[in-house]
Amino acid sequence: MANLDQWYDIPFRFIYKLQSETSRDFNQASYHMDSSQVQTAPLLSAKGINISFDGRKVLENINLEVKAGRIVTLIGPNGAGKTTMIRIVLGLLQPDSGTIKRQASLSIGYMPQQLHIEPTLPLTVLRFLQLARKNDPGQIDSVLEKIKISHLLYHQIQDISGGEMQRVLLARALIRKPELLILDEPAQGVDLAGQAELYQLINQITNEQQCGVLMISHDLHLVMSATDEVICLNQHICCHGKPEQVSNDPAYLDLFGPGAAQNIAVYTHHHNHEHDLTGNVIGSEDD
Repeated sequence: MANLDQWYDIPFRFIYKLQSETSRDFNQASYHMDSSQVQTAPLLSAKGINISFDGRKVLENINLEVKAGRIVTLIGPNGAGKTTMIRIVLGLLQPDSGTIKRQASLSIGYMPQQLHIEPTLPLTVLRFLQLARKNDPGQIDSVLEKIKISHLLYHQIQDISGGEMQRVLLARALIRKPELLILDEPAQGVDLAGQAELYQLINQITNEQQCGVLMISHDLHLVMSATDEVICLNQHICCHGKPEQVSNDPAYLDLFGPGAAQNIAVYTHHHNHEHDLTGNVIGSEDD
């Protein structure tokens, strides 16, 4: 089974290596902080991030930070650079310029947008999760109960639904008790009612564990109302701020119900420019 461990841990192995890595500049800057300053210091900060692929600018001068107990959501169209930014934050890509700073010994839980698992290989949900946390069955049971998928423990991975698989991936990210949770489109493949429930769960986890959350959402119209900051990305930061609270529109109430609808918000954009098909800025309302 050693080969099985290595095979399925490849997408995550480098991520968890970051738990023992620190940013030298960040540690030096934090050395003279008092305890109150350390508590409010960001878990993660990115400054002036730039990267290009084959001469095409993908990210330009991106700045963001995530603090404990706060949720930052990246939104934007396909090709906007959201996943590229996440990969840079995780250390899987090196930017052309700019800096990424993490708190010392920062524990990161990562939930990918999707993970391909060979369908012919027998692998239960329990075995899959044990690859992340072999020696702590109590933690696995606790996380599965919180996410409400304990009944899937002995199911084969290939037999569960897409929505159930998203919860399993979230469970894997949570098993290591992360201080920073990074979620790449956690509601991918989940129906609308399931999305509302999943976002409620993420909000609950953030409040209870006081972890920071950096999350990607592909849908501009659906953003958690509990999000502390929304960053609209399209190669550069078009706009950022807090999401507006959802209105009492009957269509939202009918779709999500009075409780779940409170966790969905519409973020209104006030861009002063437009983009062409490649993402380049082509105009400004101030011109």
